[in-house]
Amino acid sequence: MKKELTRQQYLDLYYYMRLNRAVEDTMVKLFRQNKIVGGLYSSLGQEAISVGSAYALEKKDWLAPMIRNIGALLVKGVPPRDIFMQHMAKYDSPTKGKDGTSHFGDLDNLHIVSPISMLGDLIPVMTGVAMAGRYLGQKIVAMTWIGDGGSSTGVFHEGLNFAATQKAPFVLILENNLWAYSTPVRKQVPLENLADRAKAYGIDSYIVDGNDVVAMYSTAKEAVTRARAGEGPILIEAKTFRRLGHAQHDPAEYVPKEMRAHWEARDPITLYEEYLTGEKLLDTKSKKEIDKKLDTLLAAEREFAENSPMPPAELAEEGVYCTGDECHKIRAKWERPVAEVMPPKSSVEAVWTVPGFGSGKGSGGANAPIHFGDTPAAAEKSATEGKPAAKIAVKAAAKKTVKAAPARASRKARR
Repeated sequence: MKKELTRQQYLDLYYYMRLNRAVEDTMVKLFRQNKIVGGLYSSLGQEAISVGSAYALEKKDWLAPMIRNIGALLVKGVPPRDIFMQHMAKYDSPTKGKDGTSHFGDLDNLHIVSPISMLGDLIPVMTGVAMAGRYLGQKIVAMTWIGDGGSSTGVFHEGLNFAATQKAPFVLILENNLWAYSTPVRKQVPLENLADRAKAYGIDSYIVDGNDVVAMYSTAKEAVTRARAGEGPILIEAKTFRRLGHAQHDPAEYVPKEMRAHWEARDPITLYEEYLTGEKLLDTKSKKEIDKKLDTLLAAEREFAENSPMPPAELAEEGVYCTGDECHKIRAKWERPVAEVMPPKSSVEAVWTVPGFGSGKGSGGANAPIHFGDTPAAAEKSATEGKPAAKIAVKAAAKKTVKAAPARASRKARR
């Protein structure tokens, strides 16, 4: 770990990792008390990835978490009570009790896109967010996460290829935790480093120790800076280990004991505490203050969540379909003059030119000066000259087709 941040930044990373683990520990207790109605997924041992990468983003940037990225939500500003209530399906939750897991976002304030259960689908979605931000002049970066198993889906490759061809300001964090549910990564991918997949799309990639929060932050910060500068998408492979099963119902007995013991000895919070203590950034007094702050916060947040009511029955028929502004108001937030992306100031002329066939309908509404084969291009005529434009276009096309026929016949004869 390199000493390159301010003391407060170092302590922020520590606090958010501790908060991440404490929130999940609290939810495990709620789950065992049958107060959580949906599935519960753990990021135990992977907290440094979510916290370090999300901490590298600016407030205006966008992220889309997956099931093991609660730490990213906390860094972005989601209060623990919202996470508790969401999993408890309470009325005061972000989805008003209509979802019992992590499917919620905040488009207006925190710039969070809801998780999508179909693995990999967030890659093209967040590529679109990144492109939209660039179009609007917002200078944002979009980020999402994917697991080693999810990197084998078709949409992973389609989305990454799309991001690459569009040079989207997009950062993808690939969490290689060695297990796709119960399938070890060595049985699904013939690669030592999943970051090598970036080569197929001509984009840069990094490999980082996912249990080192400072390395994770520094790598993500560099990637975010490069993406924002217009260098295109970047893939970061974070090597780590999933310490628990896929979800609470999975005891993960398929994991070798030796493997589990090796990674438990590399707990990211323990390693970071040792680093902070050695660098005299954290002492016993400061640690006790953080402990007390976390205990006080989580007690209050849990109490609020447990006292929140369940949703009323009549709510079930509301919000099934988006009804426009009554559902939510999303408007484009331009941070550049709109004229820059409209004719005539835009850098691309509003005419589609086909090699060998001329141009399509002109931006001024005139008829298309298109020619076929060996026939000369027709002179552009006004859309209001003579007969209606539609009739002129039909007749012109018919004449061109007739003239082009002998040329095609002669070419066929020469063959």
